[in-house]
Parts: sequence; C-alpha cells; structure tokens
Amino acid sequence: MTKKKKITYSILSVVLVALCVWVGLRWKVWFGQPEEEAYKVSEKPWRVMLTFGDGDENSRNVSWQCGDSVVEDAYVELAPLRLPHEGEGENPKDSDFERPSVLPPVGELEGVVKAKGEVFQSRAGKAAYYVAKLRNLTPNHRYRYRAVVGGKASEWHEFRTYPANDDALSFIFVGDVQDTIGGSANKFIKSAFAAHKDAEFLVSGGDLTERPRDANWAETFRSLEGIGTRYPVLCITGNHDYLKELPRKLERRFSLVFSYFLDSMVGENQVFSQRYGNAEFFLLDSDRELPYLLEQKEWLEKALDSSTAKWKIVLIHHPLYSLRGSNNLIQRWVFDDLIREKKVDLVLQGHEHNYGRMLADHSHTPLYTVSHCSPKTYSHKKSDYFDKVITDSRFYQYVKIKGDTLEMSAYKVYDNKRIDFVRLSKNKK
Repeated sequence: MTKKKKITYSILSVVLVALCVWVGLRWKVWFGQPEEEAYKVSEKPWRVMLTFGDGDENSRNVSWQCGDSVVEDAYVELAPLRLPHEGEGENPKDSDFERPSVLPPVGELEGVVKAKGEVFQSRAGKAAYYVAKLRNLTPNHRYRYRAVVGGKASEWHEFRTYPANDDALSFIFVGDVQDTIGGSANKFIKSAFAAHKDAEFLVSGGDLTERPRDANWAETFRSLEGIGTRYPVLCITGNHDYLKELPRKLERRFSLVFSYFLDSMVGENQVFSQRYGNAEFFLLDSDRELPYLLEQKEWLEKALDSSTAKWKIVLIHHPLYSLRGSNNLIQRWVFDDLIREKKVDLVLQGHEHNYGRMLADHSHTPLYTVSHCSPKTYSHKKSDYFDKVITDSRFYQYVKIKGDTLEMSAYKVYDNKRIDFVRLSKNKK
C-alpha cells in the first residue's frame, strides 16, 4: 500500500470514528423516546380546553377527555351571562383566576351543543376524547359552559367574545413552555394575563408539552389551569410534540386537544388559519420532512393571497433565522422568500430557548421574534441577523394591534419587567 493511500485511509478512519462518536452522543436526542407509564382516565369530563373553531372569531371549540370508551350522550351546556354595564364596577376584560364569575345567568341555557367522541390509544393507555363546536356565538358576550358525558359533568367554566368589527385586539405569546412536572408555568402565564387585562387569547409557538406522554400532557393542562378554559388557545406543533421515529410521527391526541386542526389539515400537515379582527394568523408545522414543508408552502401561498386582513402573522416553531448558528436552513429556504414577498408583518417562533428580535435586513417587515417560557435555556451564537438578543431568562410577549399600528412588548416572566418594545405602523405619514 502506498503512503498516499495509507494517509487517505487514516483520514477516512478518523472521520468515520468521529462520525460514530457524534451519532452516539446525539442518538438519545434524536431517537431517545421516553417510555410512557400506564395511566387511567377520569370517569367524569376533565382536561377541558377552549380553542378557536373554524377560523371565525366568534366560533369556539371545546375539547375534553372522559373515560376510555365513547359515550353517545356527550355535549356542552352553554349559558349566556350578562356583561356588566358601564359604571357597575367590573371591567368585562378583567382577568380573575381565583374565583368563578359572580355575574348571574340570564334565563335558561342558551343551548346544548352535541359533541363527537373518539378513542385514542397511546403507547400505555387509552382515552376517549370529545370535541364540541360552538358556532355563531354572539359578539361582545360572556358565556358559561361545562362538558357533560353520560350525565357526568365538568365544573363550570366561562369565556367571552368581543365586539364585532373591532379594529383592536391583543394577545399573549409564549414560545416553548415544556414545563417540568410541578413547574411554575401556570403562575407565570396567569401573571402575564393579570398584567395585561385586555389580552383576549393565548398563542403558543409549539413545544407546549415536554413529550407526548400522559404525564407531560397532565402537566400541560396544569400549566394552563384557569387559562385554557377561559381564553382561546392557538397552538402550533413543535418537535417535542412528535414521537422520535423515522419518519417523525405526531400523535392524533395533539389534534384532539387543539381540535381546530381536525378540519384544517392538508394531508398530514397541521396547518390552520384564524381570522381575528383586522389580523389573520397562519399556523405552520415546521418539524416535517421537505416534501411536507413544500405542501405547506403551497397552502400558505394560497392562504396569504386570499387573506383580506390588514395584519398578517405567521406562527412557525423553528426560527427561520437561528440564534444558534446555521440551523433550520431548510425551513428558511422553503418559507422565508414567500413570507417576505407576501408582506407578512410578524413571524412568531420558538424552539431555541432564548429571546431574539429582528427586522428583515434590519429595516423593514417582517418582524421576526424568537421566544420561550421554559425552565431550560439553550446556548446561542453571535448573530448578525438579530437586532436584540436576551438570554438566561423566561419570556412572554404582549402584542397589541389597533388600526394601523402593531406593538410588541417582551417581558421577563419573573417580574413582568419589559425588556424590549417594537412598534410597526402602516400609516405612511
């Protein structure tokens, strides 16, 4: 064997060994799916979740679990409540997580909305999931509701709708939550809504749940206790929502909880658009292989072209511009040119467990933001893209839109201290 061949084989051997070591170190991250422990489901309705419905801002879906087999006698009872008149001392937008509403019911039940049930078998148990679709709700109205299955009922919850054709809206955005069992996310999210009493719904950038197993789902519902039954939750998929298989697999229970996806999926893609006031939200599913991402791009282009909303907001889990170097290049290649071409205003992202904010080319929209509300913080690299980066904390954003102006404020969850503020204006003056 010649000296040149020996050197070549030596280099290849070193590369192969290094590759094997790297794969070995990353194997658990890529394929280490935690076992799911056996679990039992409550025999009365629980884990109730309020979401948006069919894209209409006065529609809601209510999902819940009950038992491990479907019962036909399942529905939501819906009762209207009187909103206080001006001067009665209560702000109808006030957040009060400690007590149910003391406002009296008005008359009898407004209606009974039939629910559709489905049994989902996970790796360690099964549960019956139900979804009731509340449609044609009255604007500027407050409702009390509860889930009923076979005569067994959940506790009463309440939500409200807002004035029709309102040119103002506001919401809370959280990136990854992924709270540990018994974590603090519930306290932090409640504090965010208490600090911003006009916030109308919650938006999640994916990875709301640490892993797709019942114990982590239980923690997710605990994180949203008093919130996910009162404010509609708009949530996208993240990589932690997927089973670590090849190809990656999203369990159906994700869609049974965030039930607007049941009627909106394109093939196997979890996509959805929600019009709300003068804004429209476009939800993408970025933890997929390239062929699926290209299907989503086609859907997004059509959805943006048909939108008449003044403000266009895209939700995607993997940041198109990474705080960690050259990550997520496939997602950027698929979506970013389209997002810029169609003049999207705001791109809400998660995944990288720090806070970052940038304008396209530092001067114009879209406004891209990365955020998280997780107990885990990741490393980051210096980036020429981002105008602001803040690390080693947990964050949320408060977004307020009124007329031609969008304002985004970022806060640390521990003290609601504002650490960033951006205002976008469509007023040419």
